[in-house]
Amino acid sequence: LPPRHMDSVVQILEALESTDRGSLVAALARALGGCSTPGCRAVLGDPPHVPPAPAPTLSHEQWVLFTQLLHHDAAAPERGAVLAPDGSTVALGPLLAGVEVGLKRAAGWPLPTVDPPVDALYAVTITEALATSFLLARDGDGNRATLGPSGCWDDVDDPQNYTLLGPPSPIPDAVANGAMDGVLLGAQLARAPIPLADLLRGYYGTGNGTDNGRPPSSYRRRDFGVLTGPGKLEEEVAAMLRVLRVLPPTQELLEDVGPEEVVAIARRAAQDFTEVYVECPAIVPRCMWGARPYRGTPKPLTLPLGSVYIHHTFVPSAPCRTFPACAGAMRAMQRFHQDTRGWDDIGYSFVVGSDGYVYQGRGWHWVGAHTKGYNSKGYGVGYVGDFSAVLPDADTIALVRDGLLPCAVKTGRLHQNYTLRGHRQMGHTDCPGNSLFREIETWRGFK
Repeated sequence: LPPRHMDSVVQILEALESTDRGSLVAALARALGGCSTPGCRAVLGDPPHVPPAPAPTLSHEQWVLFTQLLHHDAAAPERGAVLAPDGSTVALGPLLAGVEVGLKRAAGWPLPTVDPPVDALYAVTITEALATSFLLARDGDGNRATLGPSGCWDDVDDPQNYTLLGPPSPIPDAVANGAMDGVLLGAQLARAPIPLADLLRGYYGTGNGTDNGRPPSSYRRRDFGVLTGPGKLEEEVAAMLRVLRVLPPTQELLEDVGPEEVVAIARRAAQDFTEVYVECPAIVPRCMWGARPYRGTPKPLTLPLGSVYIHHTFVPSAPCRTFPACAGAMRAMQRFHQDTRGWDDIGYSFVVGSDGYVYQGRGWHWVGAHTKGYNSKGYGVGYVGDFSAVLPDADTIALVRDGLLPCAVKTGRLHQNYTLRGHRQMGHTDCPGNSLFREIETWRGFK
């Protein structure tokens, strides 16, 4: 089959749109199962019948892939996912459901009225999944996952199999990404409809210049947060819970859930989703950048830690602005640290690319090799590039200052009153470069 990559999806949409309008493509996606849950059917209506044969413009392999990606499997939602050029993984079902709502709004088509009323764009992308996930978890023993996890592809050049890195929830990262993208692109289409292949190519940067920098998809967390605003998500989850209460397939789930508990579930779901997918930055797991195994046995950290040490990599000296470039920089640093320095692994806890993503080095739980004499006391966070004379981009600075560090405090990995220092304060080095050092002197916790 073609690779499970957003490029393949764009090619399929282009072939379908050569004979049909985008609205028919969205209807086909729903016919194949992309929006088959009770809430989604209530909002968009029953799906059309599945065509018995592939569209004449698609190859048999493209048809099989498209069918597989849109077949909804509640037990394995990650199977409907594709790899985007920015290195993130996106579930196609919620993405195309959001697109359908946007197209219907642009065309002035009436959507079925649901009582109580819901915002259709949020209902078909994120709020039904969120409501269901937190509803199912409320009776559990507290171990049931409500969000996440991330996962890894078998091969980023020819992605075919995506494996989750932990117990699945109804909203693994791929579904969260697809849902946020569905909201953003649905809202964009409602304002100015364009062919779907062009929309996705522009947003994900497929085959059109992602080599030169960040595609809009790498800003999804920021943009979703701006569009959705505080309170909106909670309000829509609560409305969706009230809808699920009257739909026959889900009535039973809500039999003993009173109005106050509906509000509490909605608040918790919205808060947790916002913390994990809007306020905290996306962290690229080791298996996605192609890490070698750790040599020896890693030493566990005792959390929460009290310090953070900021570095720049110096080599590579140029910031990395794409997933392939940043993943390559990670592999090169790991080789240098293991083969030349003789360390067990890449030294940093985390590395920050200028592509909008944080890359996992040793991570939250293992002692690094970044700041001699202090490795067990704090996290070492390295910016890719030489920042002696220039600064990282403003949003790359914010990724750590306003994202990673507050997130580490909130999740109990870093003390509330942590201290922040540049590498040069702890040893004989110019790291993290004069420009970056002057910048971090203005950050919270700097001593």
